[in-house]
Amino acid sequence: MTTVENCATGTLETFVPSAENPWDKAKVQHFYRRFGFGASPEQLETAFDFTPEQLVNYAFEQAFDAPLVDPPEYAYWTYQDFVDNGFEEIFPFYPEWMQNLMQRAIDNGPRERLTLFWHDHFATQYETYGCPSLLYQYFNILETHAVGDFKQLVTDVGITPAMLFFLNGFENTQFSPNENYARELFELFTLGADNNYTQQDIVEASRALTGYNGWTEYCGPVEFLEWGFDAGEKTIFGQTGNWTYEDLIDILFEQRSTEISEFICGKLYRYYVNPEVNEEIVSQLAQVFRDNNFTIEPVLRVLLASEHFFDEANMGVRIKSPMDIMLTFQRETGYGDFENRLEWMFWASAQLGEQLAEPPNVAGWTGDRSWIDSSRLTGRWEIMDGLTYTWAQAEQQLLVDLAKDLTDNSNSPEVITQAIVDHFVTTGLFGANAYETATDVLKWDIPQNYYDTGAWNLDWDQAPIQLFLLMQHIFRTPEFQLS
Repeated sequence: MTTVENCATGTLETFVPSAENPWDKAKVQHFYRRFGFGASPEQLETAFDFTPEQLVNYAFEQAFDAPLVDPPEYAYWTYQDFVDNGFEEIFPFYPEWMQNLMQRAIDNGPRERLTLFWHDHFATQYETYGCPSLLYQYFNILETHAVGDFKQLVTDVGITPAMLFFLNGFENTQFSPNENYARELFELFTLGADNNYTQQDIVEASRALTGYNGWTEYCGPVEFLEWGFDAGEKTIFGQTGNWTYEDLIDILFEQRSTEISEFICGKLYRYYVNPEVNEEIVSQLAQVFRDNNFTIEPVLRVLLASEHFFDEANMGVRIKSPMDIMLTFQRETGYGDFENRLEWMFWASAQLGEQLAEPPNVAGWTGDRSWIDSSRLTGRWEIMDGLTYTWAQAEQQLLVDLAKDLTDNSNSPEVITQAIVDHFVTTGLFGANAYETATDVLKWDIPQNYYDTGAWNLDWDQAPIQLFLLMQHIFRTPEFQLS
């Protein structure tokens, strides 16, 4: 595979616009596309009331000061509770809760984007535990600690039933040790593969993880039981004692703080900035992480307000995930009436390789280039065509109204094409010929003299289908796949 170099030169100093590097719509959209799922038309209107640093701070407050969603009625039900309430079939609750998360992603976005990051990081598969109440509990932990104490997040997620079932922690006893969770705790969740731990550290850590074996009912909790716990001395990272689960986490963060901070900040950098890591920037972010006792929010505030984040070399370099491509388009068009399409979007994303709560394995989704292959690329085109067509059928004026807003109701096909393209494509199209081709698509089969005389405008009967054809063309450009 060809290596793509990260050419960004900006530092972690706060971005201060200048005449040569202005605060413009492209940078505002870049921020909102990476921080959440794009900017709504209302957010674009108000963005320039703020400096970049002020906008980042305001967006954080709007996103994370808001209360968490109320738990569903079934949040802590056992299977018998479902039956007693008339629900012997519990599968529909799974897509329903995922659609609820998608709804919140469009309404707000940043918390849900970060929640999906943690879901990918602390991956579990719904099919291994198959219970909507455990699904809720798992996602609630990810949302609760999304920008908070990473150490507490590691602690809590490790003993949530979803994780205990997925990585066999509920089978791990002093009589029959299971190393699965200990290995992934180091390799995937905190340190990174082969990063200053040994097989013996895994063995000893698995002993400290024993005792979470008290499971008696489908959908019920997993409780700690003394009989399953290995009370003998363990030596982990050179520290010897009768270590418990909480002791293990303390030792891990005390003895491997540098490794943890650099690994997590590297993943955050790839997710929010660029798949090709700038090691110097990550090292500085790791120091911020350690200085703030492993709290996530200060790291993201520094990163997302930095000149490095807003460096043009970091714009349009990440391939959108299936959720990205649909939710961001939804948000940036300002279409509000989409509730009846959420189920369709959920399963469409699954067809493209991103079924929420069902990552392919414990390492989560590979992401970036893996989202694109010959079958998935054409699938992305078709799904976006279908999504846009259903919107256009329901409200034919939606794209027309957007075009009018973006161009001050221009009747120039060149102006309209450029505005629509630049609204949805981070870096615009590459080359003047690309815009000319797109303009020809918009013109469709309307005779040229109507454009030459200025007779054609966005109120023509054919304008909605012309704009739909333009969107189809945009979906098929390589640049649209990038964020």
